[in-house]
Amino acid sequence: MADTAFDLFVIGAGSAGVRAARMSAGFGARVAIAEAYRPGGTCVIRGCIPKKLLVYAAHCREDFEDARAYGWSAEPTFSWPTLIANKNREIAQLEDVYRTLLKTSGVRLIEGRARMLDRNTVDVVGSAYTATHILVATGGWPTLPAIPGIEHCITSNEALELPELPRRVLVVGGGYVAAEFTGIFHGVGATVTLAYRGEQILRGFDLDVRQHLYQELIRRGVDVRVGCEVTGIERRPDGALEARLITAGKVETVVADAVMYATGRHANTDGLGLESADVAMRPDGAVVVDQYSRTSTPNIFAVGDVTQRIALTPVAIREGAAVATTLFGGMATAADHVNVPHAVFSLPPVGVVGLTEAQAREVCAAVKIYKTTFRPLKYTLSGRNERTLMKLVVDADTQRVLGAHMVGPDAPEIIQAIGIAVKAGLTKQDFDSTVAVHPTAAEEFVTLR
Repeated sequence: MADTAFDLFVIGAGSAGVRAARMSAGFGARVAIAEAYRPGGTCVIRGCIPKKLLVYAAHCREDFEDARAYGWSAEPTFSWPTLIANKNREIAQLEDVYRTLLKTSGVRLIEGRARMLDRNTVDVVGSAYTATHILVATGGWPTLPAIPGIEHCITSNEALELPELPRRVLVVGGGYVAAEFTGIFHGVGATVTLAYRGEQILRGFDLDVRQHLYQELIRRGVDVRVGCEVTGIERRPDGALEARLITAGKVETVVADAVMYATGRHANTDGLGLESADVAMRPDGAVVVDQYSRTSTPNIFAVGDVTQRIALTPVAIREGAAVATTLFGGMATAADHVNVPHAVFSLPPVGVVGLTEAQAREVCAAVKIYKTTFRPLKYTLSGRNERTLMKLVVDADTQRVLGAHMVGPDAPEIIQAIGIAVKAGLTKQDFDSTVAVHPTAAEEFVTLR
């Protein structure tokens, strides 16, 4: 084959694209992958990993405060520039790891923005490449509304690179990203206002989870405003930003040093040339695919956030692996999107798997709810007034556990194991018959009555 001809050409070297490329090469395919920015994609470069590092930093303040009750004394100081520099060093190392993985797997990395010319041809910075199969894995991109002054605002992309910590931050949005960056900025010392136009934050989550996190954010000192619409932002002579908000018909202003928008993400398909290959897209730009991630053009596939199915890195990786197995592994494979555990790394964090109570009531004749709130043992000495929520949603007829929900310390770590039980279809009796590990928070999931 010529140097420009491949069995598979992957557009986007994020988690999904890299997994598909490496596995396909392992099956013996000749593979190339194009990346317009840095190998690693959203998760590694400007998403999950750097964000989680900042979440760790945000936790430290409370840990220092609680330590005094356990006999420790210290007067810590915080440096945002040091945090960002250390984060950048780690991300650079991870980027090198991705480059090495591609090289050792025999995948050719082509750096530059890719654009499809037809169903078998891709252009990257003026060079044309042909492929039997093409995989689109370009991820998502933050969505910004068309309101006056939006040019003064930042998204999660810029928030991870701020040279200095803004003293006052307005976060606009109510989903994963908004909740997580609210916790980050507040945790490291900024005054934070969270404005969301919906009736409650974390739309799509269990109502008890939404209300519990809302109350915990308020208890921590975050100014949370729901039913609140931001209509415009202006730059003041002193350099600060003044945002106009409308809540229940009342117009107010909030002054901030940074306004961060976290109002959703859209499929990153602009300029890809998908129309040249007759690839069908939804009105919002997401690529339409079947259960095997195949698009309307049979030799072209799409995985990850660009399809707007479940926008989670582990799901995208499994979709990429499934495409590789389907094309070169000799077995048509579909990724499983049922009962996917997921977390919000807010402060406190959220862990969820399975159905919400409302969803369960739509599909079951009768539902039983097991729920508890309690103060974590760690806070009994420090006196911190934080409460953990745990909830199980159970089919009353079969006793199968349909959903598990938690808000509190270590929720993401705990829900990973609970996810196995929900995925396996275990019953409430199976939970009850499991001996508790005491004293832990996780034991509540097997002692709920």
